[in-house]
Amino acid sequence: ASFNTWHAATQVTGGLTKATNFITSSGADVLALQETQGHFAKDLARDLGWYYYQGPGSVAIISRYAITQTFGPALENAGLGARLNLGAGKEAVVWSVHLDAYPYGPYNACYEGMTPAQIEDAERDSSRRVVQINDILTRAAPEINAAKSGGPPVFLAGDVNAPSHLDWVPAAASQNCGYSSVNWPTSRAVSDAGLNDSYRVVNPHPATMPGDTWSPVYPKNNGSTGPDEPQDRIDFVHYAGSATPVSSAAEVRGTPQPVPDNQNNEWVSDHRAVVTTFNLT
Repeated sequence: ASFNTWHAATQVTGGLTKATNFITSSGADVLALQETQGHFAKDLARDLGWYYYQGPGSVAIISRYAITQTFGPALENAGLGARLNLGAGKEAVVWSVHLDAYPYGPYNACYEGMTPAQIEDAERDSSRRVVQINDILTRAAPEINAAKSGGPPVFLAGDVNAPSHLDWVPAAASQNCGYSSVNWPTSRAVSDAGLNDSYRVVNPHPATMPGDTWSPVYPKNNGSTGPDEPQDRIDFVHYAGSATPVSSAAEVRGTPQPVPDNQNNEWVSDHRAVVTTFNLT
């Protein structure tokens, strides 16, 4: 699963317990975490009895399986990775990523009316996201290449703060402020590196299964006087190698109340989590 914990689950009452309950109920064995504030993975792992790799800032990994090797942190603490011992001589490599939030591409589209080319240029030139994801992919390349050749599968999961080129397509233009195509550079870089988008593999039609992860607490038409918040899928679980996704969903718990009435939500995050179940071959 990819799970942005929204400032270490501090934005709701009883956040640690609620986050732990979600992890247990999700069935996930490994989670790529974001916004852990440099400590929350340790807190969760302690309560779950799991293993963890906590980065100095946002990103971390918690795992039911033992961590035998760590990678990173990457440039600007935007990602880190871990090798896991799954037992019976099997391994997997997992990376957790969290790319910069601003400038946010959907605002350029929905509020500024930029052309697709201008949006893509802004992603490359005005944000750090492309630099960050390319650094992570370069660091992970040996394991990704090994996975393609029959080595342990690799999973790259997290909050990239940008949509996917697989979602901004003609059939879903009405959901994307009228745009029929934007070749979002971060998702394209991940795809070009040989990683597959598990949610979109399982749910191939973005018009009917958008899978939006941003945001259950900043919804469209929430009664505010400002413009609608664009709803997008910006959290992902990617994979390469001998893994086959059999289910994938964007999940919450309870009925999240929008900001500023979020304090008593059962759901601790401002993102939906992405939970994918894989068969490993």
